[in-house]
Order: sequence, then C-alpha cells, then structure tokens
Amino acid sequence: MHPIERLISEGEHQQLDFKFQVNDARKIARSMVSFANTDGGRLLIGVKDNGKISGISSEEEIYMIETASHLYTDPEVAFTPVIWDIDDKTVLEVIIAPSRLRPHKVKEADGSLKVYYRDGDRVLEANGVMQRLWKMDKKRMGEKLAFSKPVQKLLGRMKHKGPVGFGFVRQVLRLSPAETEQLLASLIQWEVIEMKPGERGYRFHILPGADEALD
Repeated sequence: MHPIERLISEGEHQQLDFKFQVNDARKIARSMVSFANTDGGRLLIGVKDNGKISGISSEEEIYMIETASHLYTDPEVAFTPVIWDIDDKTVLEVIIAPSRLRPHKVKEADGSLKVYYRDGDRVLEANGVMQRLWKMDKKRMGEKLAFSKPVQKLLGRMKHKGPVGFGFVRQVLRLSPAETEQLLASLIQWEVIEMKPGERGYRFHILPGADEALD
C-alpha cells in the first residue's frame, strides 16, 4: 500500500486533516496553528473529505502554505512539505510538529489575533482558560488542594446539578475575567474539573472522584 493510501485509510482525526485544495491562506493558517498548538499533525492537500485523491499543483500549493505561515501565523508555524506522486496525481503532505512556542495565533482579517487548537477532527478557537493552562507547569504530585468555601460550594453545585459556563463561575465567585480564567485553569490542571466545547461555548464539568482531591 502506498504511504499516502495508508494515511488516508486512518480517516481524519486529531493529527490528520484532508484538504481538497488551498485557496485561502488565512484559513489554512488556522489549521496549521491548531496542529502546532496541540499534538502536531499532517495536512494532506489534494485529498477530498471522503478520502478520494484529487491531486494538486504542487508548486502553487506549497506557495500558499508558505504564505499562510509567513503572513498569517504568529509566531510563525514551521512545517515540512513532502510531495507524493500516486496514480499520476500529486498529493502534498504538510507535516507540523507540536510547538514549544504555543500559543501560535492567526492574524485575522479584522486585525485581531486568535488562537486555535485541534479537537479530534475539528479546529476550535481556544479560550483564555486553555491558554493559561498551556503556560502552567505540570502539577506536583502528592500535594493536597485547599480551596475556599465559595469554590467548594461551586464544585458541590457542579457535582449535583451538572456543568456550568464561564459566566456563571465568574458571577458566583465575583471574580474578574482574568481571575476566573486562572482558577478554572488550576482546577483543570489538578484534574478536579474538565472543560468541553459546546454549542453555547465551553462548559466545565466536575470529574468523578474529584472530592478526594479537596480538603
């Protein structure tokens, strides 16, 4: 089996994405940033969503990838291009390693800088909580957690009534946005809660057995 066929057989996932073509450098920059900010991965350009090989013009596609990286990512995302020929068609493989420089950002058309990450086969915008979590050191094993009574009350509410949103946490604890982000990132780091994307934004869930981590 050809190496590209072997990759395609995996289907799109956390570290693999198919692109029919590259006609929007900023859009492809979001995909590149998402891989660099998460676990790294590969873009296969010249492959349809259903896995059918359509092929591309390699020189033009490489130019678009270079443009995406140089003009629209900050810090610039490094990549390795590999050109494959299969059945008289050309597929461009773009390899992106997980980056120590994260968060990489995309320069959007309105002048804003946005951060993206990979969740399965989706590219999602990272919120402030996730960006703070990336900057944290790994938790020190063996330490005990001590939270204020309001935080313990919040966790009890999450345990009995289900997940909550960022605004709810901020309102209940009367914290600034930055303080709320820091608290939630710490709780995630210590494996007390987890954050999941939803239709109405991110939701925060208490993890099973989290009570054992609390004083």
